[in-house]
Amino acid sequence: MRPFFLQAFPDFNLFSTPLLILVLQGLVLAALLYLRFVKERNVPDLLLACIILIMCYHRTTYTIGFMGWYDTFRNTKVNYFLVSMEMLTAPLLYFYVKSVVTPGFQLLKKHFWHAVPWLVFFLVKTVIYLYDAQQPGFADVQNGYLVEQLQWPYLNPFFSIFSAMQMLLYLAFSFQLYATYKKGVPQFFSNMAYKELIWIRNFLCIYSFIFLYGLVQVFINELVIEMSWKQKWWIQFFSALAILYFGVKGYFTNFSFLTDFQAPDLPRGGKTKNGAAADYIVKRKQDIHKLMEEEKVYLNPELNLKQLAEQTGLQRAEVSEAINQGFGKNFNDLVNQYRIAEFKQRVSAGDNQKFSLVGLAFECGFNSKATFNRVFKKLVQSTPTQYVESLKN
Repeated sequence: MRPFFLQAFPDFNLFSTPLLILVLQGLVLAALLYLRFVKERNVPDLLLACIILIMCYHRTTYTIGFMGWYDTFRNTKVNYFLVSMEMLTAPLLYFYVKSVVTPGFQLLKKHFWHAVPWLVFFLVKTVIYLYDAQQPGFADVQNGYLVEQLQWPYLNPFFSIFSAMQMLLYLAFSFQLYATYKKGVPQFFSNMAYKELIWIRNFLCIYSFIFLYGLVQVFINELVIEMSWKQKWWIQFFSALAILYFGVKGYFTNFSFLTDFQAPDLPRGGKTKNGAAADYIVKRKQDIHKLMEEEKVYLNPELNLKQLAEQTGLQRAEVSEAINQGFGKNFNDLVNQYRIAEFKQRVSAGDNQKFSLVGLAFECGFNSKATFNRVFKKLVQSTPTQYVESLKN
């Protein structure tokens, strides 16, 4: 016959089992990310591993609860030992996004100042535990004097509000980082397939959804009706699913194309009126046009602004300005314009008899069927197939 505590714990049920499986998978993915960080020193891997570990930690407290731990061991000092990590997660989210979109990003000593609010919270929790642990009868109760008289009525509301405001602030900064990166993509890359980092957008949106879901749940629980553990299970389940998604996408998304990325200054919206400056722009425009026409650098599907600058002998900012002011386009639109012109020329020469239209598009520098179709329709106002058919008529 099993001992008493094993009769009640662990209870593998409909609520505990999914969380247990997902959390264990999350721990494996966090370990894989950390091991790759140790090997390759990729800072994003370390930061994402920390985020996933914290999310797993928060889910674990609920997982063992649904497995019957707190009912079986009623004097467990859960309110002392379970320390919320949300005040650490907020800056980690921001620095993860920053480390992805900023090549060469490194954690510096000054960045650790962002952990000060959590350290203060941790010290307060430690003081509460040390005081209550000295009180008579502490071993016989779950919560001591300071937890009931200080932490619950005063400290928990304060830290919860502070943590929520902090998370909103860091999420706003993170979305701003992503928006700035997305604006810079067409200024730097000639092919944007996979380079808009939809994964980072999804990462921020999913975490924001979970965060807002949690706020709504707290509001309902505190001001409308007290929710049961089973009703609170759903946010834990969604969060556990998010852990799996974050781990898989974060581990298998390749960020190597960002090694040379540096978002150039965006165009200011008007052409210069200074005569000398205008002549300079015209000269640089001619140099770029000549390079495109004679060397056909646009045939390189991975052509970026840095490579074009190196081939023209100019600085990135100079090339970017010449393209924006001289051609009235961004880098991506300019290069794709030459690629579409090359495609049309090859179709006229009958090359479409040797290649499929997609194959011919790849020969002209595109590396994505979807991108080719979108760009072609934007510039020609018809699909590639319709264009070829129109030539036959």
